[in-house]
Amino acid sequence: MIQIRTLDQLQFPPGARVFYRVDYNVPLEGTTISDATRIEETLPSLRMLRERGAAIILASHLGRPKGERKEKYSLKPVREKLAELLGADVQWADDCIGVDTSKLQASELLLVENLRFHAGEEKNDGAFAAELRKLADYYVNDAFGACHRAHASIDALPRLFPKENTAGGLLLAKELEFLQKVTNISERPFVALMGGAKIAGKIEPLEALIKLADKVLIGGGMANTFLAARGVPMGGSLVDTDSMDVAQRIMESHERAEVVLPVDLVVADSLDNPTEIDEEAEVGDGYAENEKAFDIGPRTVKRYEAELKDAKLIFWNGPMGVFEKEEFAKGTMAMARAVAEADAITVVGGGESVEAIKASGFADRITHISTGGGASLEFISGASLPGVEVLRT
Repeated sequence: MIQIRTLDQLQFPPGARVFYRVDYNVPLEGTTISDATRIEETLPSLRMLRERGAAIILASHLGRPKGERKEKYSLKPVREKLAELLGADVQWADDCIGVDTSKLQASELLLVENLRFHAGEEKNDGAFAAELRKLADYYVNDAFGACHRAHASIDALPRLFPKENTAGGLLLAKELEFLQKVTNISERPFVALMGGAKIAGKIEPLEALIKLADKVLIGGGMANTFLAARGVPMGGSLVDTDSMDVAQRIMESHERAEVVLPVDLVVADSLDNPTEIDEEAEVGDGYAENEKAFDIGPRTVKRYEAELKDAKLIFWNGPMGVFEKEEFAKGTMAMARAVAEADAITVVGGGESVEAIKASGFADRITHISTGGGASLEFISGASLPGVEVLRT
């Protein structure tokens, strides 16, 4: 088990300046935040910091400005949303370095501008980290979604503080607790539900899961690639041709898990303007050139529901189809219900899976919804996360 010092164990006097690294890389539509989950998940840590009298300097990245100041990636909309959710004033700094934090009082909050406006952040630059170090005397990391990146505020910066002045926030601690239930298999049967568009980026997690799980249920565009690797003509469907050999290797593996593939799919002639939709297209001998798979079919849904019903531990990453389109959302929504209703520890691994579970209305029935898609997959694959390793006791 990974052990880190957590915020509730951190000792600091009232008025101490605490650098609180968060992941407020939230989706924006203009200047409107469309999903504030990542902000909401930090509120327990923020309340604890304020109750204990910390002077809080919040820092985050947003988007990929590539080391340049770009207004569309400003954290100003985040400041407004955070103040609304917390019911407190949030002060603002137009940069993340060169800021005088000495006058920040106990329980006050200061949000500094996007860390990635400086190239030194993504380069894990020591000089940039040293400038950030001047802002505070204590360091708390709650940015699980960025912990797999060796960036300055995640890796170089905490090394500049005395070890006893660093800790993980309550969110980071919760992420580690539940993801370790997956990797340490606290309950069986363990069923993994994997979807999304492509296998690329999920190869190591898939290879880890076939060693850990009892069943791995495959859906989404990922299933198209597995079926194609099995020799099924997939018509005009999205197939990750670069990962065909990976799919073949996983299916031929003699590891613990049984890999389960769809037996029917929802196919149509077009995604945006379908004129013909077959909701029960059997996999059988495959599909014609004008047929494109966009969801799992009803027989597959029933099979997957049965597997999830018997599970005691479930990990879900990736939708079963193009759930943003009503015509192709049934499979994903059915899986959301099945995961929510299972008598099991349920962990949803970030990314589109979070959007799907929220859209389904079952989010409050999931044991843990991860705020980090890439980080959660890397953790499960067995990779060490720089932001976690630097905090280990």
